[in-house]
Amino acid sequence: MALENRSWMAAVSDHGGSLARAAALFPHAPLPWIDLSTGINPHSYPLFDLPATALRRLPEAARVRELTGVAALAYGAPSAEHVTAAPGTQILLPRVASLVKPGRAFVLGPTYAEHARAAAIAGHAVAEVDNFEALYAADLAIVVNPNNPDGRIIGREKLLDLARVLKGKGGLLAVDEAFMDVGPMDERLDGDIADGGIVVLRSFGKFYGLAGLRLGFAVAAVSITQKLEAELGPWAVAGPALEYGIKALGDTEWRDAMRSRLAGEAARLDELLGRFGIPVVGGTSLFRFIVSNDAASLFAELGSRGILLRKFAWNSSALRIGLPAAESEWQRLEIALSTWAAMRGANHKETSS
Repeated sequence: MALENRSWMAAVSDHGGSLARAAALFPHAPLPWIDLSTGINPHSYPLFDLPATALRRLPEAARVRELTGVAALAYGAPSAEHVTAAPGTQILLPRVASLVKPGRAFVLGPTYAEHARAAAIAGHAVAEVDNFEALYAADLAIVVNPNNPDGRIIGREKLLDLARVLKGKGGLLAVDEAFMDVGPMDERLDGDIADGGIVVLRSFGKFYGLAGLRLGFAVAAVSITQKLEAELGPWAVAGPALEYGIKALGDTEWRDAMRSRLAGEAARLDELLGRFGIPVVGGTSLFRFIVSNDAASLFAELGSRGILLRKFAWNSSALRIGLPAAESEWQRLEIALSTWAAMRGANHKETSS
């Protein structure tokens, strides 16, 4: 297992969601695009009128503390003091990696590529590992839970044991729970961070479908959240993000109803894909993970029909597919899949004859 910084210091990877790149790849695709390449909830939290002060005044510190208090309740953190609010978790990644002096950073992969890049920016020698036990040798261990893109879950007790070992040698466990809103609540670590050694990252935009708002949180021991807040400085979270975060995170009725809705739609997507012989091998209720020898043709056919999936450089047989936003999108997807399946059947018949 080689430790190498330079391979992680390249430009930001393609994470899906770029309709400009999709249009360049499929210039004759019909519009509008159906973007199924992200894991963002297509049913966003209802928009509402913002108070004028959210735009005209700098955010008040008391309002930020109200947000972190609501977030602590929503995520199961001990208190508001254990939560740092930021303009998206992306900006927190290199700061969290810098909590440990430069050493060995191991990322349990394959997963979201920005963790490795951020750890390299912080000065660590980085390796992506596919064996959980290898993380014990790290100074900084990074786990995405549930994992993106395959939905893998690492049990809470295993993570806590890893954290104890890392803390004992001055290391740190960073757990990205960006999709834990639709994951198993019993496996979240947000309530286990008070003694240090663990930083949990929570994303607001994915589950609440408001990714453009740029809001995320670090949940950690108070000594860590104070350090992160000092680095971010005042007014890190914009006024509109504060207002949406406070209202949405406190809306437990919407949250519970949405979890149920997404679970139902994920089951519908599994049935649709299965009807055309496409195997779903993992994911969450916000996205499904596919591994198939026909992945390249599926990506190309749906792309030509204005439906964007997420492909991966590390596995040409893997695809991630999100949920359609409306019934019309479900219908377009079904038609596209039917056409692709018919073409695949004809090609297989020609090959075998």
